[in-house]
Amino acid sequence: MKTIQVYGPGCNNCAVTAERFAKVAKDLGQDVVVEKISSLEDIMKAGVMSTPGVGVNGIIQHTGSVPTEEQVRAMLA
Repeated sequence: MKTIQVYGPGCNNCAVTAERFAKVAKDLGQDVVVEKISSLEDIMKAGVMSTPGVGVNGIIQHTGSVPTEEQVRAMLA
């Protein structure tokens, strides 16, 4: 099971990112846990300078925009 971290202050783009990961994972038949991380301190510690940021199992994979479904599929592969 993969853990997806969505870093951001809770904006609409962060919510869309979390929903997109949940949807694509379901489409792929994968079990994932989506964590929303909104603490500015935790966001900075992760090195995310532009939100939303996405981590997969603790490794930052994407920052600065809502990832496309194709990008999400690649991150879950």
